[in-house]
Amino acid sequence: MSYQDLGHYISVLEKEGKLVRVKREINKDRELMPLVRWQFRGLPEEKRKGFLFENVTNDKGRKFAMPVAVATHAASRELYALAMECKPEQIYENWARVLSHPIDPVMVDKAPVQEEVHMGDDLEQHRGLEEFPIPISTPGYDPAPFITAGCWVSKDPESGIRNLGTYRAHVKGLTRTGIQLAQHIGIHLAKARDQRCPLEVAIVIGGPPSVALVSTAKVPYEMDELAVAGAIGGEPLPLVKCKTVDLEVPAGAEIVLEGTLSSDSVEPEAPFGEYTGYMGYRIMSPILEIKCITHRKNPIYHAFISQFPPSESSKIRGIGREGSLYKFLKYECNIPGIMDVSIHEESGSGSWCVIRMKKTNYSHPWQALNCATGYSAAGFKVIVVVDEDIDPRDPDSVIWAISYGMQPHLDVRTVQGMLPGLDPSAGKPEQLQDESYLISSRGTSCLLIDATRKWAYPPVALPRQEIMEHSRKIWEELGLPELKPKRPWHGYSLGMWTQENEEEADLALKGEYLAAGDKLASGRRQL
Repeated sequence: MSYQDLGHYISVLEKEGKLVRVKREINKDRELMPLVRWQFRGLPEEKRKGFLFENVTNDKGRKFAMPVAVATHAASRELYALAMECKPEQIYENWARVLSHPIDPVMVDKAPVQEEVHMGDDLEQHRGLEEFPIPISTPGYDPAPFITAGCWVSKDPESGIRNLGTYRAHVKGLTRTGIQLAQHIGIHLAKARDQRCPLEVAIVIGGPPSVALVSTAKVPYEMDELAVAGAIGGEPLPLVKCKTVDLEVPAGAEIVLEGTLSSDSVEPEAPFGEYTGYMGYRIMSPILEIKCITHRKNPIYHAFISQFPPSESSKIRGIGREGSLYKFLKYECNIPGIMDVSIHEESGSGSWCVIRMKKTNYSHPWQALNCATGYSAAGFKVIVVVDEDIDPRDPDSVIWAISYGMQPHLDVRTVQGMLPGLDPSAGKPEQLQDESYLISSRGTSCLLIDATRKWAYPPVALPRQEIMEHSRKIWEELGLPELKPKRPWHGYSLGMWTQENEEEADLALKGEYLAAGDKLASGRRQL
């Protein structure tokens, strides 16, 4: 059964022991995000949880009636799997399934998200965006609260196909925000500009978990992402018509902001803490004018924690992009050897991509590298292909593969013409906003590395599997700390190992290594 709404999902998190309820008073501007931040700077991933703050205030002493949910969707891979209603090991095949078999939404006349409707004088009376406890994400650096988990709904002005995307919204007034314009909504706005009209949008806050998962993934442009969200839950997603714009939004959402995005004017926006781990630059951005706000009678405000990686933002974006890229490489590019894709959190889930594969010929890794490069112009900075025995999520394992699986002059290439995104190494702020600079420098670039072994290697220099398993039993009998084995944790053959080598190792295990030594003496020769 799919989640009905955010509240239903939070109850499941609590049942699974994955929720922290904070009942004490918490200041949304100074304390809320820093408190959640500590689990990303001080705990291993498997111990991270979602947070629900029930007693929220601001720096002026105002008390908010609604709670704030943070890190509930992707504090860890385990939470992401709970949101996607599958096991962690099923995430990628689940993404392949939902992208191949979307389920069209169903329209409803009445919806929980429209229990309260504020427009016109009523919108002003309820103080617009000030009705909601929108946290400051990077206290001390952000110039304002930002809506971080807003799922923007818009339509292609020509085809009418809906798009769903998560973009930050800089709160600038009671009914006015900025936007970090990017990706598909940028295409919609460009088409609206050609038609000399504003772009109608709706921001969904606190929809069913599937909506946030799809909104942060790289879904192909002409696919209705609300249909993909329905496929995650295995049933049509109920939608309701907006009150003031020609758009449809999830009926089970907590809050919806309806309005128009300017296509003929921009104003300064940001800085904001970014996935790169640095504060973003101030940019010129379109303006959202909010016409109507609808919400439940007792809504939950939902936010993502982003900024320095790892974060909830890097995890939810990373896994969604891994799932999309896995399907693209394995099923659309006809690369059957693809086993796993990892987009590293440490890079903000935007720079480092590692592909694990079982290659069948020498060109197989380059097929994967070239296809991954072409998946998105705003893609990766480094893409590495590794063998099937390498853990693509373990930096130590990947570094080992790079160190001894490739030669830089033979197995490394660079590709130009990529988009810089928010990478501060790509140029100074004024250069990154100057298209002529990007054209003259041919954009940014991507490093491709084939770190697979090109021929038979000696065995991995660790004890045999059965010997390691026996010693682990002793470890556990001694009551030593719980082990979390890293791949590889035992030795195995990689093709370069003779019967003689095997026999000598067996003799050593039996304490008969001197016999092996006598045998080696027979091979003595004079220099």
